[in-house]
Amino acid sequence: MTDIVVKNSKNSVIVVDTGCANITSVLCAFERLGASVAVSRDASLIQSADKVIIPGVGTAAQAMMNIKERNLTTVLQNLTQPTLGICLGMQLMTDFSAEGNVACLGLIPGQVLPLESKGLRLPHMGWNTLQKAAGKENHPLLTGLTPDDYVYFVHSFAVAPSEFMLASCDYGSQFAAIIGKGNYLGMQFHPERSSAAGRKLLQNFLALTAADLA
Repeated sequence: MTDIVVKNSKNSVIVVDTGCANITSVLCAFERLGASVAVSRDASLIQSADKVIIPGVGTAAQAMMNIKERNLTTVLQNLTQPTLGICLGMQLMTDFSAEGNVACLGLIPGQVLPLESKGLRLPHMGWNTLQKAAGKENHPLLTGLTPDDYVYFVHSFAVAPSEFMLASCDYGSQFAAIIGKGNYLGMQFHPERSSAAGRKLLQNFLALTAADLA
């Protein structure tokens, strides 16, 4: 993909070109919030950005193959700025995905497993609510998030709950909807499709600094 750049402010955001779908909608969401946005696979641009987004719609195996072919594995593993994985991008941040039995980036400890929907229809597609994890209620990414806010999901695999879970969702069973470790954060849902709640979460992310996440 040719680099797409939108310049609006000093808050520069790089959306990593993982070769997956849905990249343009993520770019447009940040553009609407006034960020300076680029879609790129260039390591120097990724490393110098204020914020980095790892997007993705598709399979973990294909996305990891694309990342390796583009020589981005080590680049993504050594970022120090706030970095957000969205949907498949969040799953790629973990250690391992059962979707294709593939090793992932290992940015946030965890495993991606088939969603145990207990008879509910799969994929989990549509609107659902979030619950902040105990002890994580004051995480700056979650500012303003309430139990009445709905966000939009499309997935059949999910990250298992762990100490790195910032917020959960229930769909037959509990799974991690937002995770975080240091400067690395992930959202299983699509904030760019989640109306006011998603917009607020993306605004919170844009406001973060590395010091906030230390």
